[in-house]
Amino acid sequence: MNKREFIKAGLLAGIASQLPLKSDASAIALSKKKKKLKNWLWIAPNQKDTDDELPARYASYKAAGITGIFFEADSERHFRAAKAQGLETHRWMWTFNRAELVTTNPDWYSKNRNGESCADKPPYVNYYRWLCPSRPEVQQYLEKQVSDILDKDYIDGIHLDYVRYCDVILPVNLWAKYNIDQTKELPQYDYCYCDVCRAKFKEQYGIELSDIQYPEASLSWRLFRYNNISRVVNSLSAIAHQHKKLITAAVFPTPEVARRNVRQDWTNWKLDGVCPMIYHGFYKEKVSWIGDAVAEGVHFLAGEFPLYAGLYLSDFKSDDELRQGIQYALKNGAAGVSLFGNPSQQILDILKQETAGF
Repeated sequence: MNKREFIKAGLLAGIASQLPLKSDASAIALSKKKKKLKNWLWIAPNQKDTDDELPARYASYKAAGITGIFFEADSERHFRAAKAQGLETHRWMWTFNRAELVTTNPDWYSKNRNGESCADKPPYVNYYRWLCPSRPEVQQYLEKQVSDILDKDYIDGIHLDYVRYCDVILPVNLWAKYNIDQTKELPQYDYCYCDVCRAKFKEQYGIELSDIQYPEASLSWRLFRYNNISRVVNSLSAIAHQHKKLITAAVFPTPEVARRNVRQDWTNWKLDGVCPMIYHGFYKEKVSWIGDAVAEGVHFLAGEFPLYAGLYLSDFKSDDELRQGIQYALKNGAAGVSLFGNPSQQILDILKQETAGF
């Protein structure tokens, strides 16, 4: 989890004075058959935990209204301890951002508009090594990973992360950190322009990518990349459902931000739930923006599957802000929240209090 801290640095939060009226999207969502609220935690199992510690910890999560855990690593001991307390156990998997194949299969990695491969020249940070979704062998590799994970009886589902292209645009609060002005799309961060992508694009659209003067402005080229990610996700979804297990994903905060920043079209995926990372601080937004982001996502999902608002605990500067954030999410149609961070008992108490009435 510490690697993800790159994209969670430099956070700024605001305090909202009152809650908004329910949006039209919220009203539509609430008019549908009401589903049971579900709340989640993103955590990494600590192998130093003793067997005596685990039952009380997971029991406290369950008592606070947590429904399930997204575990970033496999640990049968932790998974079974959580299941014993009535929690769902899902394996949280990095999808396209994977470094383990750099030596054996460097050709599988994405290239930017300058022709540079992130296998040997990763953007932003060293661990950013993005697989190319156009390659059938990449899809097959990921399908095998998911199938192997879900073969384990103590795992209830798969939770996809980094299921996108590299950030062509970072959240605005990170521009100063990396000394970047991304008011326009820069070629060194725009992926993927490998030979396989170029050939498949020409096959589908009858256009040479090199003939497009401004590929960053091409709607066809953008759609091609949306569909690339969606194809792989929906293939992984079919595998999960063959195993009779659930599939969810951590995604960028709104459909518009996801498409623009990382070519991620998550409203068209076949999932059992989605967790938009509505981390208001690093978009320099106030707490009230959580409600806006939830309402947008709920509107475009149109009831296809539930949305759980991802909240970054370090974004909130007080208990009152956290209460407001949870309320904004639920009042605008979220089917629950997913918390990133180590929740104290005080945070668990707030979660229990604020979700009790929904």
